Amino acid sequence: MTTVAVLGATGSIGTQTADVVRAEPDRFDITALAAWSSVDRLIEQAKEFRPDAVAIGQSDLVDRLKDGVPAGTEVLVGEAGFEELATRAEVIVNGVVGFAGLGVTLAALSSGRRLALANKESLIAAGPLVRPLRSVPGAELIPVDSEHCALHQCLRSDNDVDAPRHLEKLLLTASGGPFRGRNSADLEEVTVEQALKHPTWSMGPKITVDSSTLMNKGLEVIEAHELFDVPYTKIEVVVHPESIVHSMATFTDGATIAQLSEPDMRLPIGYALAYPDRIRTPFGAIDWSEIKSLNFEPPDRETFRCLDLAYEAGRIGGTAPAWMNGANEAAVEAFLRGTISWSEIATSIERALELYDGATADSVDAVVRADRRGRECVQSKSVHRGSGV
Repeated sequence: MTTVAVLGATGSIGTQTADVVRAEPDRFDITALAAWSSVDRLIEQAKEFRPDAVAIGQSDLVDRLKDGVPAGTEVLVGEAGFEELATRAEVIVNGVVGFAGLGVTLAALSSGRRLALANKESLIAAGPLVRPLRSVPGAELIPVDSEHCALHQCLRSDNDVDAPRHLEKLLLTASGGPFRGRNSADLEEVTVEQALKHPTWSMGPKITVDSSTLMNKGLEVIEAHELFDVPYTKIEVVVHPESIVHSMATFTDGATIAQLSEPDMRLPIGYALAYPDRIRTPFGAIDWSEIKSLNFEPPDRETFRCLDLAYEAGRIGGTAPAWMNGANEAAVEAFLRGTISWSEIATSIERALELYDGATADSVDAVVRADRRGRECVQSKSVHRGSGV
């Protein structure tokens, strides 16, 4: 029986992790749960799975949580509580949204746990800090993103995921989001509701907006670089609207290995929980009689400028990815509030990168500062715009 801690338990990744555990209760045991603010949902999960400990991010909810969970359940609070739970199971699922997941990632790897990573921002922003922790005895990093899970599986065909001998390039597939095929002029007046209508995946609002701008794919490019130690010149993006091919790896002899399945996040979650084994439940199994065609096209980099902004930040290195990621999170928040337009998301990030100070990523404080400064570059502009000044 593998013990599992689910951090970000009430979100999309957390609830789908619960589905996997329900499907294979003889293999996985949830021993820790954490959520930032959805206390009622967390209490429901605690009553079902009866973990040893739970954590809530917002301190004003801790008494309500204590009153609702089963007797004997330890209750922790705040970021420190999340980080403590990240040391208390064999597999740590990091489904925390945004930069807030960094502490969980560092704590899990430092304690020699297997990290099932769905929080791409912590790796993107703090790659130089995360990288050495992967050599801690017992530490493993298995990506839960469908694309990186696909690449992980493809690279296993070359015998060593961490050092593939014959890799030519990685190809990350993108659905194209809700605005595929539309140009910049078409997108001047798009609404939040339109940006949140993803054609394939059911995700939270921040990630869905990132998909609409292709920033999600740009972040995944940086993540692929960090996960697999592959130069940016060997990482490409291809739009694949059916979302059946989740990513591919091409090798020196011209062979391309791909991972195919129906879009179902429970497949990569189950892969990370069971690795190096596989679960028995066929999440994402394809009915080949229903697949009529698979289409591929290059991304429209002129309309979806966030993709190249992510490449730029990745190539700069240091704290540039953290600065860019912070700027993106602030821009998406401003768009969701209605203080900037969809097209201004890319413009805001571009302006923030122009102000990047070149700091090295030599400490958590440096990464946190870069994230904060990236946000501030956007927030000052969006507040100014929204004030009517």
